[in-house]
Amino acid sequence: MAALMRTCFLVILCICASSFCTGNFVQSECFNVPASEFVGSLSSTIEAVRQVTSIMSKFSGVFGDFRLSTAISDCLDLLDLSMDELSTTLSASHNSKGKDNSTGNLPADMKTWLSGALINQDTCLDGFDGTNSIVKSLVSSGLDQITSLIRDMLSMVRSTPNASSKGAPSSGGGGNGGGKGSGSGGRSGGRKLITNDQFPYWLKSHDRKLLQATNGVTPNMVVAADGTGNFTSIMDAISSVPDHSTQRYVIYVKKGVYKEYVDIIKKKWNIMLIGDGKDVTVISGNRNYIDGWTTYSTATFAVKGRGFIARDITFENTAGPQKHQAVAFLSNSDLSVLYRCGMRGYQDTLYAHSMRQFYRECQITGTVDFMFGDGTVVFQNCQILARKGLPNQKNTITAHGRKSPAEPTGFSIQFCNISAEPDVLASLNSTATYLGRPWKAYSRTVIMQSYISNAIRPEGWLEWNETFAFDTLFYGEYINYGPGAGLGSRVKWPGYHAINDSAQANTFTVSQFIIGNTWLPSTGVKYTAGLAI
Repeated sequence: MAALMRTCFLVILCICASSFCTGNFVQSECFNVPASEFVGSLSSTIEAVRQVTSIMSKFSGVFGDFRLSTAISDCLDLLDLSMDELSTTLSASHNSKGKDNSTGNLPADMKTWLSGALINQDTCLDGFDGTNSIVKSLVSSGLDQITSLIRDMLSMVRSTPNASSKGAPSSGGGGNGGGKGSGSGGRSGGRKLITNDQFPYWLKSHDRKLLQATNGVTPNMVVAADGTGNFTSIMDAISSVPDHSTQRYVIYVKKGVYKEYVDIIKKKWNIMLIGDGKDVTVISGNRNYIDGWTTYSTATFAVKGRGFIARDITFENTAGPQKHQAVAFLSNSDLSVLYRCGMRGYQDTLYAHSMRQFYRECQITGTVDFMFGDGTVVFQNCQILARKGLPNQKNTITAHGRKSPAEPTGFSIQFCNISAEPDVLASLNSTATYLGRPWKAYSRTVIMQSYISNAIRPEGWLEWNETFAFDTLFYGEYINYGPGAGLGSRVKWPGYHAINDSAQANTFTVSQFIIGNTWLPSTGVKYTAGLAI
């Protein structure tokens, strides 16, 4: 009887997810509270963001201190992102059929947008580290209020089973840590790697073909350093793209090293960058924390516009380990894909700041926390390599920034090769490398079906600050292989899990974790939606 009741309950929830919370929308079925209460909270939060923005804007351009001015500029940008994410949530609560690059799973979409808005305030405050100013004290209470309101709203949105799993050919499935510091202290074998071409379901058939094509793609414009294209600057090409485009806009970037800083603002939607190959088309910068930039502003390439896709490009930050935080690629782009790309740097190489992101066959290198942020991200078939940093510095591959248990965010690393560059492998005793450490209280990272080399320390994971987040984090490993995959000496933290249940592992696969469980079989691309068996 209990099993029957549970089955009936799940059926009811699935009906909610597929009928009420998508398409034929009945608002109350998507929330744990009356819809009017949720909308009222949203309106109050939007007003709170406006008030803090008004206060912050008064300080713009007032101070001569470069880092402080940059921190204020970052905050205004991040508050603007919060306003956009909250407004999108409010609009969707009134009109569930307005797709606008959403997945169609309204509760999941709302939780993603709210999570993006949640982390923005922390990033704003982190930017004031190293400054001497009254600005942080004047706005911190307002930012804390916004954070508290958003955290409450996250718990109001009902978590529903993924409704889009029907029709999939295989089963899917799958606090406060303070600012990230700088330097070393701041802040089973024989399995074949999967090589199936698989992309999240939100990619239209045309986009998938573009990603897989090696030639014959007709771009909207061409960027060429030698002057043979429409532009010599990538940023100039981006600026010419129509705002809020619902059509894919393809920019071909010819081979060469482009020493520029690219920022794709939030109103530039559906941009696709295609290069001539990883390490052939390179976008390069060297901004860093030591030279006065905030971590958020160090990015060589930053993207906020929805639906971003890149293929065959390397993004790098050449500042070096002695310059500490130096981001190569930063993304707040929801439903974004990076395919056959490189992210090359040292500390903080890849900043998956927020939203749902998918990285396929990419190479990511770095030293301290070199894959970090509060995004909901799946890395598939990627090569992840630790580098040699400062003397006696410890390498940590991930530092996920999940702040609340109600957030759907986390890093899922599947079918990847986790190792180190040759000079690190040659001197393992001098450079300790770990799978990750908890940046925020509910940090979440799962590594599945991946090769782990002996570059990884037997304990696997590193503490952030004494016992911080040991009880609240979620770190998991599932059917990994290689000399560094043994679980016998792993940390004994309450939040660490040696996952043995395939159903639990399924929740971190493309089909469930980033709502990628409805594929378009008409593309003819073979894929594994969930776990490879």
